[in-house]
Amino acid sequence: MSVKELSTRMIEAVLDGDGLQGVAELAAAEAGGPVAIVLPPRGLAARAPGGGELNGLTEYARARVAETEASSPHPIVLERTIEAGGRIVGVVLLLEDESDDAEVAAVLVDREEVLRAAALAALAEVAVADAREEAERRLRGGLIEELRAREIDSAETTSKAARLGCDLARGAIALVAEINSTSPSHATALVEAEYDGSLAELADGRLYAILPARGGDDAPEKTLQGAGRIANRLRKHGMAAVSSFYPDPGELHRAIKEAELVLDVITREPEIADALEEGIAASGVYRLLFRALISDPDEVRSFYRDTVEPLVRYDNQYRSDLLGTLEEYLASDCNMNATARAIFAHRHTVAYRLERVKELTGLDPQISEDRERLGLGIKAYRILAPALPR
Repeated sequence: MSVKELSTRMIEAVLDGDGLQGVAELAAAEAGGPVAIVLPPRGLAARAPGGGELNGLTEYARARVAETEASSPHPIVLERTIEAGGRIVGVVLLLEDESDDAEVAAVLVDREEVLRAAALAALAEVAVADAREEAERRLRGGLIEELRAREIDSAETTSKAARLGCDLARGAIALVAEINSTSPSHATALVEAEYDGSLAELADGRLYAILPARGGDDAPEKTLQGAGRIANRLRKHGMAAVSSFYPDPGELHRAIKEAELVLDVITREPEIADALEEGIAASGVYRLLFRALISDPDEVRSFYRDTVEPLVRYDNQYRSDLLGTLEEYLASDCNMNATARAIFAHRHTVAYRLERVKELTGLDPQISEDRERLGLGIKAYRILAPALPR
């Protein structure tokens, strides 16, 4: 086979989807010995015949790319560097085989041309992979951008996600994060590597991700746990937040809005981020409020007005701390002495303030049902605070 014909067949192998393995097999058959193609920066590698293990050749290729001293674990008959933009990005290696003999020298020129053709085909595979990744990135970004902008019905959302390897049939959770990093794209790679089947994309300075359901009947809890672990990993690079579990893919627009709201709130109120951690009892209450605020914001605002709004207005007008005292009283299991110690006040001061709470709200902190409403009202206030008039 002529070099031109070989080069054409190698390019066809790339375009037909056989990738580097197809190129390596053609090169090995033509050169009459084992061939390895390794591009460490791209994580691409192949060896023929048989697609055997690289057994240390990746480390050798990394050293060649870094242009440092390299030692191969296998005797190399011939080597051809793969270069792009004037830099080495990989190597094509013809390895010594038991069948090699003294006649090798007579075919060195032909073998050099074989390796040269393989190096060119490897660059074509890189170009094809880049084009594929760019197309997927645009489709992935397009879906997330659509979900940010509007509601999409379940069938369309599920179909578009499926083309990207993301199964939304049983629902999902949305994640949003602020990434303070010089390489924010690493965060998207982290999400997709750590959470199988996820979609992640950068948009408007934030990372957006869709995390499909895990588990069976326990999918809401198990998916939320997995999402929480990803969020904790991302918090090394900035604040991260997740939505509650949405079983209907048609509601992922709301899931993203909820995650955005959670992120905005925990950025301002870090203690709420702590409450949302797995195992904290308040987590479920906050998640219900966040979800309610997305689906029916008037209901949450109405509940706030009917509970602690009079305390907020009174504190703002008289520079008092009725709300803070009430919050500490509830956190101290309604122990008057513990509350007094926590706020550095006399027990009688605490009693007076709680009486004022009762007068202003019509809810008695010493009655269980009223305490629950006041506690929920405080949480609603923490979430609504940025949008409230001063």
